[in-house]
Amino acid sequence: MEKFNVTGMSCASCQAHVEKAVSKVPGVKSVNVSLLTNSMAVDGTASAADIIKAVEDAGYGASKQDFEKQQGGVSASQKLAAEEESLKDTTTPKLLKRLIWSVIVLLVLMYITMGHNMWGWPVPAFLNHNHIGLAITQMLLALVVMMINRAFFISGFKSLAHGAPNMDALVALGSSVSFGWSLYILYRMTYLLTTGISNMDLMPLYHNNLYFESAAMIPALITIGKTLESYSKGRTTDALKNLMKMAPKTAVIERDGQQVEVGIDEVKSGDIFVVKPGESIPVDGVIVEGSTAVDESALTGESIPVDKNVDDTVSAATINQSGFIRARATRVGEDTTFSQIIQMVSDAAATKAPIARIADRVSGVFVPTVMGIALFVFIVWLILGGGAMTSLEHAITVLVISCPCALGLATPVAIMVGNGMGAKNGVLFKTSEALENAGKVQIIALDKTGTITEGRPQVTDIIPAEGVSAQELLAKAFSLEKMSEHPLAKAVVDKAEADGIEAACASDFEALAGHGLKGIIEEKTVYGGSSAFISSLVNVPKDIQEKSDELAEQGKTPLFFEEDGKLAGIIAVADVIKSDSRQAVKELQHMGIEVVMLTGDNERTAKAIGGQAGVDRVIAGVLPDGKEKVIRGLQKRGRVAMVGDGINDAPALTRADTGIAIGAGTDVAIDSADIVLMNSKLTDVSAAIRLSRATLRNIYENLFWAFAYNALLIPMAAGLYPGIHLNPMWGAAAMSLSSFTVCMNALRLNLFKVHSAKHDKPLRHPALPDTAASKVIVAENAVNGNPAACPVENISGESSSEANVSGGNTMKETIEVKGMMCNMCEKHVSNGLKGIDGVTNAAADHEKGEAVIESTKPIAEADIKKAIEDAGYEFVSVKA
Repeated sequence: MEKFNVTGMSCASCQAHVEKAVSKVPGVKSVNVSLLTNSMAVDGTASAADIIKAVEDAGYGASKQDFEKQQGGVSASQKLAAEEESLKDTTTPKLLKRLIWSVIVLLVLMYITMGHNMWGWPVPAFLNHNHIGLAITQMLLALVVMMINRAFFISGFKSLAHGAPNMDALVALGSSVSFGWSLYILYRMTYLLTTGISNMDLMPLYHNNLYFESAAMIPALITIGKTLESYSKGRTTDALKNLMKMAPKTAVIERDGQQVEVGIDEVKSGDIFVVKPGESIPVDGVIVEGSTAVDESALTGESIPVDKNVDDTVSAATINQSGFIRARATRVGEDTTFSQIIQMVSDAAATKAPIARIADRVSGVFVPTVMGIALFVFIVWLILGGGAMTSLEHAITVLVISCPCALGLATPVAIMVGNGMGAKNGVLFKTSEALENAGKVQIIALDKTGTITEGRPQVTDIIPAEGVSAQELLAKAFSLEKMSEHPLAKAVVDKAEADGIEAACASDFEALAGHGLKGIIEEKTVYGGSSAFISSLVNVPKDIQEKSDELAEQGKTPLFFEEDGKLAGIIAVADVIKSDSRQAVKELQHMGIEVVMLTGDNERTAKAIGGQAGVDRVIAGVLPDGKEKVIRGLQKRGRVAMVGDGINDAPALTRADTGIAIGAGTDVAIDSADIVLMNSKLTDVSAAIRLSRATLRNIYENLFWAFAYNALLIPMAAGLYPGIHLNPMWGAAAMSLSSFTVCMNALRLNLFKVHSAKHDKPLRHPALPDTAASKVIVAENAVNGNPAACPVENISGESSSEANVSGGNTMKETIEVKGMMCNMCEKHVSNGLKGIDGVTNAAADHEKGEAVIESTKPIAEADIKKAIEDAGYEFVSVKA
């Protein structure tokens, strides 16, 4: 996508005309023109020269935003500077200067037309009762004001010449007709003097037929409106401009043992950079020395500093608040998280929301229609006997009171403010369409691991056997598990280290494939493993076994430990849900959104996590392609959003109407999504939807007022309301306020609290189709929305006790497998089986010690055995 600056646009009609002209260039796939930022984004293979020529042929100016040097292109900081320069408000100062001079001259003109003529204020003696002299003075003053604001006339008449009249054409016509008619009256007055009429007899013509003040007042009042509009438009890009200002300009790196300050573009991946307290972190990196607290509010919106230690990542534009750190650069230039955020916000501003097409269609024909209405009003008043003056006055008022600018600004100003608010709170909308569509979501599918849950196993329960303390059990487990690389072992190690427990030395350590661990600790043999394995070594008391079963029902993995023939106890490990997951699900449900959890885990674990989170539906045993199928099925019932963080979520994120990626997730997931949550908090999903709805509501308000303004005031200007008469000056004043009002209404979004659920309401969606008919998930057993009562179902809508994939010639086989101890084991076995040619789906269950495969052809037992053994587990048999 290439970006261009566009000059000469004054209203939505200009925007529509530029889009139409560029879209006709061969090779252009799509074009979006922003009246708000006076910019244009073009996608396709057309050359920049052809695009610029098309804009110029349409009567406007254009230039590329991201310039290129003759050698080597441009650096990230140069592109950032160029984009920041393009957002710089250069229009408001120029308009303000024009306005000041216009007002000064206009005050002199109004002194004569109102002060002297109406209230008898003094004028120089040679002008007193000199109607010809006063008329010439008014003409000269009006000409000065029109020259000061000549941009209206140049743009307006140029647009007429190109056959695409814009807002300036209405202003130019209204002012020029007023001036031309007044000039005609002035010549008539001079002619009448030659026929012997007295100066006093010219008074009626002078007082009733001259409109020089209207000719000057129209562009002056429009300039007031344009200045206010320009100022408020500038405010809508504040969020993006503030982001750009925060971009680091220099970095201190280590070279040849010395610390050297260099420009940010000179930092390369792998360089070691240092950051002192209070300084901005220049690029993304990993800490290699030191610890600190980092203010990440620039990225996440969170004001609380985050503690950072060795091996933790740091991001560009965040602030090192306390300690001195050395870090290795991992992402530099345009690849830093901060640069990508700026690019996302900027790209979103360059795209157009679907709702904007309403205004585009209207704006494209608005000005010609208004000109036709003005001509029609003039003719009708003449026919009705209103006289040339009355007819002309109504026609001019129709021209100047009409405002397509408000229509053109109704959507982009709200989108820009909404995007800025999102960025400030760590919610990044990649496109305007994403911002609009998020609020229309009816169903949200949540990935489990890393989205609802923390994504890493943690110790949840420590149950020592009789005669053993919890601390002793954890110490024995720590000493043994620290030798293992298994994910569950890491959970035990993390817990022990957090509790300050020291590990004893474990000798003769051995990992018993498919069973557990063995080691000698303080001259005692210690075993750790599954219930079945430890039960084969020692007698497990009934109460301990019942507690183990209870933990397993809760989706936890019980790890048993034995020492010298005696049970030491159980440590339960699980991937626990995030602290805000349940609140996030409640908020989404309160918004009228159905919440579905998707996971590749087994039924028991999925059901437990789903119950804790409070979701409406749970779908277990789903592989990556299965998630995409689920989304496709859910879309038959309504608009679907998918929230995920892993590579396996990418197909579903792409398929969903709105893809939402957790910021801490993989690059593939982030690239596949429409919205990125930088804080990695699930409550930001409801915040994104809340902000989308508020922005969409603001757009509807803007469009309503823009349409209502014209619908009410054009008939008034035409003289259709009895007893109400508007002259061109009041018409210009009313028009100048319309765009300003729309911009100010959009700025109200800056006061919106994205995390407040106080005013959440369910949207009124059309009735969803029968779920059974579309074979999508059905919660037939749900009781009062209690997720624990909902059946766990798979991608085809069948219960998990039935086939995972229904229909066709699919064959199913159940394989007995030994050695699976946790969810990770299940994934290894499932992925291994899925790699066999002909296997369409595979789901393993460590609790049952089996795996179920579906295939489109018979699978040789040898292939199954090899796949399981390659995954590190023991093949037992294929069940009959």
